[in-house]
Amino acid sequence: MEPGRPGAKRVNWVYSTFPVAVATGPLGTMVQLYLIQLNGVTLGTIYASLAVAVFNGVSIPAAIFWGFATDRLHKRRGLIAGSYAAMAAILLMFYFDSTTAGTIGTYAVFSFVSVASATPLNLLIMETRSKGEWAGAFAMLSMVSSVGSVGGLLLSTVWSQAFPLIFLSVPFSLFTLASAALSAATIPEPAVIFEKQAVAMKKSSFFSRLLTLPIFFIRAPRVSDFASAFKGLRSSLTSYVPLFYISTIMFYFSSGLFNTSFVPAMSAFELTSVEIFAVILVGAAIQTLAFPGAGRYVGSQSLVTTSAQGLLLRGWSYIVIGAAALLLSGPLFVVPAIVMYPVAAGVAFAVYYTASNTMMFNTVQRKSPGAALGVYSAVVGIATMGGSLASGFVSVYLGFDTTFVFAGVLLFAAVAILAQLPKVPGSEPGSHQ
Repeated sequence: MEPGRPGAKRVNWVYSTFPVAVATGPLGTMVQLYLIQLNGVTLGTIYASLAVAVFNGVSIPAAIFWGFATDRLHKRRGLIAGSYAAMAAILLMFYFDSTTAGTIGTYAVFSFVSVASATPLNLLIMETRSKGEWAGAFAMLSMVSSVGSVGGLLLSTVWSQAFPLIFLSVPFSLFTLASAALSAATIPEPAVIFEKQAVAMKKSSFFSRLLTLPIFFIRAPRVSDFASAFKGLRSSLTSYVPLFYISTIMFYFSSGLFNTSFVPAMSAFELTSVEIFAVILVGAAIQTLAFPGAGRYVGSQSLVTTSAQGLLLRGWSYIVIGAAALLLSGPLFVVPAIVMYPVAAGVAFAVYYTASNTMMFNTVQRKSPGAALGVYSAVVGIATMGGSLASGFVSVYLGFDTTFVFAGVLLFAAVAILAQLPKVPGSEPGSHQ
């Protein structure tokens, strides 16, 4: 324990994040299902795509704004509790403005506000715990959040059996309000204040932050940062970073394509809301269980190898689901969905995310963190938004099977890009522990 750090003996405040995770875990699925209920599958797929794209797009300037606010306000408890209170109020707006435009607009506002707590939560652990306790505390924060998301999906599965879907926004709001109250009551204002750049300097904090939100800006990226990052593509000696970014773009564009159309596809195959929430629930549960093992597995092999393995497994899962969308009809689609989606979203994602974030962490240590993370976060955010926006139109005009197969092929292309990466220090087994 370090002297002068209140709350260093206990991290009870971490559990204040559990109720808000219950609310946010199923929210995206609820929004997509509700837009389909309002507009039918065809038009609903387009609106769901637009809602997810706007949500992802808003998160980019939100991450920049709240990052600067975190460094300037130096009030961890106020920022976190205030964010949760605002989120609780916004969640009620889904109930009171239950129109297509209202739902999309509310989801966008929710995106902006929900980003506010991501960085201060991670800084708070570093400010209230000794360095030796950071890894365990970050692991606890991630586990509480993951279990909360699983709990929220379980609640949604049960709820949708008996009550109207949009009414879920009411318990979601109450859960988030509970997190606001618990945060205000239990979060200490630390005596030692870190800048957000400190998160990028420690692997456990870096992983926890990107798992919460896969974009992280130390500063707003400049045009020169992008030029610098990608100019090395011309030489095999300097191509590691640009090739890594290109493979990352393919992964997130593929994820946007698949994930945005998966819920509409299940609706198109006449799965009920209960069945759809159950499929997403199983995927979230497998992901929660897979991450600890993924860390050990990635640590025993090269980062490029494990990244490629995760991409290949996820790509084949997408293609199997795409083939099922082409060959099956009706509720039988639930079988490949509930078998292959947990493989893609659980096991494959955990392996790839662990390996690729380690690669990114190593890149940050070798380069300017502000420039490297700025470019990385921008390409992640834009690729995810682009994939989400394209997803609905591709699915409506070319079919869900085309969307899913194309998403899988993109991941195979990402593997081909990874295969071109030059070897650098930190990419061999054991060097990134």
